Amino acid sequence: MAKSRDWTEILVRRGVIGPDQLKEAATSPNSTVEEALVRLGYADADAIMKAKAEQHGLAFVELREIEIPPSVIELVPESLARENIVMPLAQEGGLIRVIMHDPLDFETIDKLRFVLNRDIEVSLSPKESIVEAINKYYGSSTAETESVDSMLQEFTDTAIDFAEDVGTGGKSSTTNTLEEGDAPVIRLVHLIIQEAVQQRASDIHIEPFADRVRIRYRIDGVLIERDNAPRRLLGAMVSRLKIMGQIDIAEKRRPQDGRIKIHAAGKDIDLRVSIIPTTHGQSVVMRILDRDNIKVGLQDLGFGDDDWARFKQLIKRPNGILLVTGPTGSGKTTTLYAALNELNRPDVKIITAEDPVEYYLPGVNQCEVKAKIGMTFARIIRAMLRQNPNILLVGEIRDLETAETAIQASLTGHLVFSTLHTNDAPSAITRLVDIGIQPFLVASSVMAIMAQRLVRKVCPKCKVRYEPPAHVLNGLGLRPEIAKKANFMKGKGCSNCNKTGYRGRMGIYELMVMTSQVREMAFKGESTLNVRKMARKQGMHTLFEDGMIKALKGLTTIDEVLRITQKEVAPDVAVK
Repeated sequence: MAKSRDWTEILVRRGVIGPDQLKEAATSPNSTVEEALVRLGYADADAIMKAKAEQHGLAFVELREIEIPPSVIELVPESLARENIVMPLAQEGGLIRVIMHDPLDFETIDKLRFVLNRDIEVSLSPKESIVEAINKYYGSSTAETESVDSMLQEFTDTAIDFAEDVGTGGKSSTTNTLEEGDAPVIRLVHLIIQEAVQQRASDIHIEPFADRVRIRYRIDGVLIERDNAPRRLLGAMVSRLKIMGQIDIAEKRRPQDGRIKIHAAGKDIDLRVSIIPTTHGQSVVMRILDRDNIKVGLQDLGFGDDDWARFKQLIKRPNGILLVTGPTGSGKTTTLYAALNELNRPDVKIITAEDPVEYYLPGVNQCEVKAKIGMTFARIIRAMLRQNPNILLVGEIRDLETAETAIQASLTGHLVFSTLHTNDAPSAITRLVDIGIQPFLVASSVMAIMAQRLVRKVCPKCKVRYEPPAHVLNGLGLRPEIAKKANFMKGKGCSNCNKTGYRGRMGIYELMVMTSQVREMAFKGESTLNVRKMARKQGMHTLFEDGMIKALKGLTTIDEVLRITQKEVAPDVAVK
């Protein structure tokens, strides 16, 4: 068949993306155009693959919508399917139709032709869909692709008791990979981690109760409950996780921390493990640290046009403090790492003080706080200044000593990034004064404060237009002419979003730049309310307003914005 134009041109022609969005994706650092389009939410994997199929004159297959007969699955060995990420689709005489994700992978096509001794016809589907199908159709044949559900059911149906000192069946305890001869609990723990990674979870919670062990994943900031494990498995599961994280398995009375490195779902994952004793046994929370999460560029974070321009100017200043505020899990670290990635050049020296170092950044000197030996934030900052850095990242300002040393660093010509736990941007000034910093130092050193939260994005696969009820719009204070222009969207729920209607998250921001008027108010110790009023007069969007602008554009929903933020005053929101 004759080839069509380039797949990016096809997407533009179909109206899936605009020329500006394509240009933005093409200039996105650390990722291909395809990855950037998906990450920015401009096009989903299916739309891109359909365009590629048209470009190469091939058929596109929606794998979730079809059922492949077992007789066809048997034609391609599992090892061949997994190694090359291909799925057999149909057999027609001496020809086998297979599904691939790369139309230009001629090496794999030749290999299939040679191994299967048949002619090969290629159809296309996204890589994730093919991997999902491989796990679905070949899943019952090996230990590696067993499902968590089937294993938990097996444990529930049998009355086998488990020893607590679950090692690795004679192998080295540091080998965090799954092998066929491993004990059932080892396989279960590995599969729980693997499933959580595949479902894009940020945390795994294993919580003991009187009659069960509850397993939950936090996906897009919301906890989703899995099937419960039998209570008798708790000791063996906790011991296995302790062995993997090189934590003392004999200690059960004190909180413990550790770190696990594991290969799951096709990538290397770091897990930060926290174990605390509860009335029913030890409760475990594992934070999944996926290195792909910090490869985001600044433009991928979800800034509005005004905030994006201001933030980019701020991080290029030679000195001063930029504070990012918000609760745990609101994306503060990701934002600051994105800023460091933007500034990380051979002529700039960057040092960080973190507690703990979660992600490793190439080209950046990262120090970890170790309070036991006196390596506190303040002490590390003082030592950092003798290393002649241009930029400092202080993980968190918690006390007067850390705040004072960070401010001194900014006043002596360094650019300092840090985080603070406050609910909004203006209250960070009050918080610093409460810690014990003199108001004149806050006014002279802080150049901007940014509060942020994460809201779930509407699933691109099942989103549909909808009109919120009139009383909801009136309650939000939206003017009728603005509501008419709005592009409200919500997800119906599909396999792509686990029936939630949401997939992925984006930031909403409240960026308060320290103008001369705001500095004067900080110096005089004016109330947070007055500072907020002045900042809004000078163009600051509140978290609620920024969230509503994104809801009006159809990027998220009103319900999601209201879940994450609080409405204080009727906003004057305009669609941009």
